[in-house]
Amino acid sequence: MKTCSYWAGLELATPALDIHDCLGGNHARLLQDPDIFIRSLAGAIPGNRSSIRFIALGDWGGLPYAPFITPIEKATANEMGRVAQTMGADFVLALGDNFYYSGVRDVDDARFKETFEQVFTADSLKHVPWYVVAGNHDHSGNVSAQIAYSQVSKRWHFPYYYYELRFRIPHTNATLSILMLDTVLLCGNSDDFTDERPRGPLSLGAAEEQLTWLKERMRSSRADFLLVAGHYPVWSVAEHGPTHCLLEKVRPLLQKYHATAYLCGHDHNLQYIEESGIGYVLSGAGNFMEESMKHQDEVPPESLKFFYAEYTSLGGFAHIEITEKEMTVTFIQARGKSLYRTTLPRRTPF
Repeated sequence: MKTCSYWAGLELATPALDIHDCLGGNHARLLQDPDIFIRSLAGAIPGNRSSIRFIALGDWGGLPYAPFITPIEKATANEMGRVAQTMGADFVLALGDNFYYSGVRDVDDARFKETFEQVFTADSLKHVPWYVVAGNHDHSGNVSAQIAYSQVSKRWHFPYYYYELRFRIPHTNATLSILMLDTVLLCGNSDDFTDERPRGPLSLGAAEEQLTWLKERMRSSRADFLLVAGHYPVWSVAEHGPTHCLLEKVRPLLQKYHATAYLCGHDHNLQYIEESGIGYVLSGAGNFMEESMKHQDEVPPESLKFFYAEYTSLGGFAHIEITEKEMTVTFIQARGKSLYRTTLPRRTPF
């Protein structure tokens, strides 16, 4: 009988396991002991700082041919190093499309070195953990190899297709939960080159199991800040537009359970949309920039607060700080300019 192995307190899908070997029932419970994350993060935060700070970066996955990076990825990596040094970064959320255009072949694929390890080299990032989800381009390759790479790299943490992170804000009683989703398993793959929308999940059973897991985690969460993160956007004004599958399946849960924010990539720009008190943070400018706003009429009126897609900026990302009372989101371009800042309050009981 196949079983899922354990690593760093998280259930890990190994390359030999099919997704169904680890889905459902108790196998969907990915955190054996959430205090593992609380202790490890608290130990990494300097001094008496009473906040958690992290970078949200999507669509950063370089190129499948030499030099295996783009000028935007390189500039963004350099600026992330500067921001980690000056503003602080306890971890990075990697929001999918980690390796263009067809993911990786296996755990020994050179792309891990060429597009990740040899690019994000600043001293301030060397010991910062990356928490990873897959995007549509990753699903064109071997996602289980990306999961298995967690056993190779000390900073690459991808325990399963979807999982939960829990933290305590240092020196406070406030808590943070981040639910990391595989939106491709949930909604299906898509072809960027034809502007194709997600075409439905490959496995309806696996999609339903992930959605059931998400509902249960959100229903039971008492975290003071509850974030959901995935690759596809719920709302977007750009090239791909809103993801109708997520509008139908995830948006009602965000509203019902008073989520703080949803973080994503997929569209190659920076966006902030706010609806019903929920912040929609789109950070997909890690490798390319795309200025289209062709879906701007498909988001709620006056919900778009910020949009940025200036190619000469050489990309960008979101820096997030969470204190006992609020969450601050700052969009930063790769040339070092802070573009937009907003705050979201501590979650209210539902």
